[in-house]
Amino acid sequence: MKNIKTHIKIVALLGVLLSTFSCSDEFLSPAPTAAVSGANFYTTEDQVFAGIINMYDGIQGVNDTRSDSNHGIQMEFYVTEMRSDNTRTKSGEGEASDFDFFRVQPENGLVADHYRSFYNVIFRANKVLESLDVVSSANKDKFEAEARFIRAYVYFNMVRLYGDIPLVDKVITPDDTDIQFTRVPTAQIYDFIINDFQFAIQHLDNSGSKNRGSKAAAQGLLAKVYLTTKEYTKAQLLLEEVMKGSYILEPNFSDVFYNENNKEVIFSIGFIQGLTQDSQNFSAEFLNGVGRTVGVNYVTNDAKTALDNLGGTRTAVSYRQDKLQLTQNQVAKYLPNGEDGGADGKTFTGLDPRLAGNDWIVLRYADILLMHVEAILAGGNETSVGAALASFQAVRNRAGLTTAVTKVTLEELLDERRVELAFENQRMFDLIRFGKAQEILSAFSIAIGGSFSSTDLLLPIPQNEIGLSRGKLTQNPGY
Repeated sequence: MKNIKTHIKIVALLGVLLSTFSCSDEFLSPAPTAAVSGANFYTTEDQVFAGIINMYDGIQGVNDTRSDSNHGIQMEFYVTEMRSDNTRTKSGEGEASDFDFFRVQPENGLVADHYRSFYNVIFRANKVLESLDVVSSANKDKFEAEARFIRAYVYFNMVRLYGDIPLVDKVITPDDTDIQFTRVPTAQIYDFIINDFQFAIQHLDNSGSKNRGSKAAAQGLLAKVYLTTKEYTKAQLLLEEVMKGSYILEPNFSDVFYNENNKEVIFSIGFIQGLTQDSQNFSAEFLNGVGRTVGVNYVTNDAKTALDNLGGTRTAVSYRQDKLQLTQNQVAKYLPNGEDGGADGKTFTGLDPRLAGNDWIVLRYADILLMHVEAILAGGNETSVGAALASFQAVRNRAGLTTAVTKVTLEELLDERRVELAFENQRMFDLIRFGKAQEILSAFSIAIGGSFSSTDLLLPIPQNEIGLSRGKLTQNPGY
């Protein structure tokens, strides 16, 4: 079911490179404290290329439960989807449940893991960028573009989650506390992100793996940046460039997730089933009694109702009833390699679900089409522009909702994004970008007995990072 040829080539090449040059453990696992690590730079072009693969390895994260490992994208659902009205813990207990009820504190270890992991990816990108002198002129711009693409992608997520953050644009040492612990205004972070994405667009193409940066991925993510900064015309132009390409909506919604590297996916984080170093455990964590930290990212009743009413054919692919606890519902888009666990939801044929190989989709064509509608809407309450209607209708048609639309309202677009991209870590960002987070999450919090306030729109800066800075790194309001 899973096309892993590209992954195998990357892993094999990395193994060859590691066997042919001396490199410390720092190469694959840089010191986990934010963006600081050793200053040993790559000395050959092959090493720089291996460093590029190492960036994706950092996003992929380590499939273990150690508190000092970097778990990369495998932590993202906690700090995005579970902070919204889409998902929650099964039991309402433990540290993960703090996200359910809007009571996250700076000491939360899951937040610390996410923050540390992604600053570590920034370190890896910066290390590539500061080693480009050994790269041939034929590859130098492409290597730089790919590293800057990853750096921009990570910073875009970080600035939306934490607000003003340290802007680390070079490999730093423990002595560089001014860079490591000085929070930079959000507007400056966005300027930096835009500049990196623009360079990536100029020097990347769309001929490579979907598990690596590309021109279309940079265009699509930069368009989302522009929607966030309310530069709608710039976003529309970029999105229409992507729409001229060869990407499509897969006719079968299930194939988006279980026929990987399909024509709808623009950028995804690759995983390989069964290999501890290259698999993921979030597919198991979303289930009941299968993973190591089980019963997280369960579907809220609110999200279930939205999918039941608006999802069309997407609903059956998006969630399923827990086979052991019939009042509970599980995310179904990432069932381990497509297996549903048999009659008890726990029995997988020849597969340890804790070593699942499902790729994590960062950007796909349906998102491009819905962002296209958003760009044309341009902050207004509704649009009847033909191009917007066509993009909106295409997404709905694929879901079997073929009634012709004559206008699209802001609320309808937000609802459509919710059911199309359910459990793909988009909901919280969408609520904030659409200016609806305060209203919707306040009502949701009251209904579940939570304690939402406006300060919950940002995560806390991890207390351990503030401690390392000896107070130089300041905390977000409300924490």
